[in-house]
This record gives sequence, structure tokens and C-alpha cells, in this order.
Amino acid sequence: MSGEPSCPFGGPAPEHSAEQAHRDFSRSLSYGDYLHLDELRSAHQPITDAHDEHLFIAIHHVSEVWLSLIVRELQAAMRLLDAGITDAPLKMLTRVVRAQEQLTAAWDVLKTMTPADYLQFRGAFGQASGFQSQNYRMVEFLLGNRNSTLLRPHEHRADLHRPLAAALHAPSVYDLTLRLLAARGLPVPAEVLQRDYAQPYQTNEAVLASWLSVYCDTETYWDLYELAEKLVDVEDNFRRWRFNHLTTVERTIGFKRGSGGTSGVGYLRGALDVVLFPELWDVRTQL
Repeated sequence: MSGEPSCPFGGPAPEHSAEQAHRDFSRSLSYGDYLHLDELRSAHQPITDAHDEHLFIAIHHVSEVWLSLIVRELQAAMRLLDAGITDAPLKMLTRVVRAQEQLTAAWDVLKTMTPADYLQFRGAFGQASGFQSQNYRMVEFLLGNRNSTLLRPHEHRADLHRPLAAALHAPSVYDLTLRLLAARGLPVPAEVLQRDYAQPYQTNEAVLASWLSVYCDTETYWDLYELAEKLVDVEDNFRRWRFNHLTTVERTIGFKRGSGGTSGVGYLRGALDVVLFPELWDVRTQL
């Protein structure tokens, strides 16, 4: 050894050093460029000086991104179900369930905003409300919660109204699942398969009997059984999201009317009673 101190500069960077990272993006796509982060940040525009408005906007932006992903995954799963494929849609529906978990967790962050915090900016955004979310409404329609009145908040935007109207009149994910039962020879009545899709689904005893056959003979109908349980996962998480929405609203504004014109807590409590896939819940009593 020479006894001379080693110089930390001038030599090659260690293999695991940050110095190995690419640093020149003059001719290539950077992280910010790829994700359009400038546009994303520019969309965050509070209209008051209230500190918690930043939280309020961030939570709703994040929720819309998750809802958009859920719509995409549901539509992909439904295309496969419509083609008679039962295994591949499970991956999309599992992704829906995981995204729903993220949506539900977002309410816990929003709950850190107190009623006094919210009152500092609530009046500034007028009648704007999550009730008007096109992504959320599309999720509801794809899952089968049908109500033509819910199209009205989107009538001023043809680009939003048109796909919702199409979804309202098309089979839901449950309608497509019932077609698969019929294709396997299970007795699903014609009036169920050919119903008016714009109307809410009604419980049918013959459909319940078909699901009972599936659940009593899972070896024969394993793919249908697995699909049914995945749909139950989706609805279970949908209920949790709605319940957390209800409790967040109640602890923030009590029983005041919602900014979008609904009764607020009363409307949300009524929504908890909606059952999307009724026979998949009723079959448990019959087993």
C-alpha cells in the first residue's frame, strides 16, 4: 500500500451507484414526460386558500384514476365473458377488486378533514359533486345498477352521455354471466336473458335454482362457481366503498343536503340497499 488516500472522484462509479442512472433526457422520454406530470399538476387548481381543499382535490383526482381503471378492466372482462370465456376474466375482476380496495382506503385519508376544515371551501364549488362522476356512473351501469335518471347530469356533454347511454341499454356483467349459465344447459328463463337491460335486474327463482346447482356441484361447474365468487368479491367491495362514503359524508357534513342536490346521507343510505347480484347472495341461504 502506498499510504496515499484514495480519491472518490475520477474512477468508474460502483456498480450499484446512482451514478449509473441515465441522466440525459434531451433525446429520450423521461418519467415526467411519459406520465404527463406537468398536465397532472396543472389540473390541481384549488379555488380558495383553504389548506384542506388540496386534500379534497387530490383524493378525488386519485379516485377518478382508479375508477377509470376499474371501468377498463370491467369492460375487458365483459368482452371475454360475451365470447364465452370464463377463466381469463378472473384476472381482470381480481384487478377490479384490488383497485376497489384502494378506492375505499382513500376515504380514510379524506376523513382527516374535519367539518370546520370542509366549511372553509365547501361553498366555493357550488353544485359540483361526486354524484356527477361519469366514471363512477359507468361502474354502476356495468355492474347492473340501472337508472335512466342518472344520465341527466351528463346531458350537457355528448362525449360523456353517449357511452353511458350505451352501457345503460347493454347487458351488465351479471347478465353476461347468466348467459354463460344458460349456455351450459342450466335453466335460465328467456325473460331473464332477453329482458330490458335499462331496467334494474329483479331476483328470479329459476336463476337462484341454477346457481344452487352450480354451488352444489362445484366439480362440474368449477369455472362458473369461481366466476360467481369473484363477482361476490366485487359487490362486497362495492358495498364497503359505499358504506365508507356514507360515514365520511355523515361525519363531515352531518345531514345537510349534498352539493349535487341529493339528500346527502339519506340518499347514500338508500344506496346501501341496492343488491347487484341477488341470487349470488341468496344461494348461501339455500345451501
